Amino acid sequence: MNTVQQVKAKYKLIALDLDGTLLTDEKCITEETKKWLQYAVDQGVKVMFSTGRGLQTAQGFWDELGLDSPMVLLNGAEIWEGPGKLKKRVFLPRDTVRLMHAIAAERAEWYWGYSVESLTGDKDWTAEMFERDWMKFGIGSHDQQKLAEIKEELLRWGTLEVTRSALTNMEISAKGTTKESGVREVCQMLGFSMSDVIAMGDSDNDAKLLKAAGLGVAMANGEEHIKSIADVMTATNNEDGVAQAIQKYVFQM
Repeated sequence: MNTVQQVKAKYKLIALDLDGTLLTDEKCITEETKKWLQYAVDQGVKVMFSTGRGLQTAQGFWDELGLDSPMVLLNGAEIWEGPGKLKKRVFLPRDTVRLMHAIAAERAEWYWGYSVESLTGDKDWTAEMFERDWMKFGIGSHDQQKLAEIKEELLRWGTLEVTRSALTNMEISAKGTTKESGVREVCQMLGFSMSDVIAMGDSDNDAKLLKAAGLGVAMANGEEHIKSIADVMTATNNEDGVAQAIQKYVFQM
């Protein structure tokens, strides 16, 4: 980055969603975005993931960027201090997983879950799965009314966080477990406040974090209500929106 003037960073921590934000629709990180992420790291800014993905599907991007910073995974249900350093896991009660599985098997088109051992879809779900500890459970359907009814039922239990990463799904974790709660814990670890955070995202599971961060950045490809609650908007995930936001809001170039 010797062609880019060094400027003091306005924020100390960049919290990035993956799908629809850091990743293009082809599920890759552009060279332009990599360049600006490395520039931020070189200036002492912490770059972290805050994603609904689990370690099984996020680790490769962490390695690709060469990050040694914390990660908030599974919408806050799993927090890593750094490579190989697990900080915390928040599990769903096993009886709750059984109940959600019964609902999903009967009324949804597909479902999945993240356990310590694996990401498991409905086609691979066996009786043995109920003996595992699950951090996140997902339910999918193209029927919006059906999803709304299931969400309403789950929320009545009073023990769950129910959000989504796409209009065709819902993501379920233990009550109080969100990307925001995870990033708050990372801030405590690093001695930062939430005002030191710039967070970027595109979907409903980013909403609480974008509202709580020092600056919440919505992607232009994001859901409309995410754009309405964010402080600012950047370009789409296919147009280096993350790189543009780093330039404009972190380094004010």
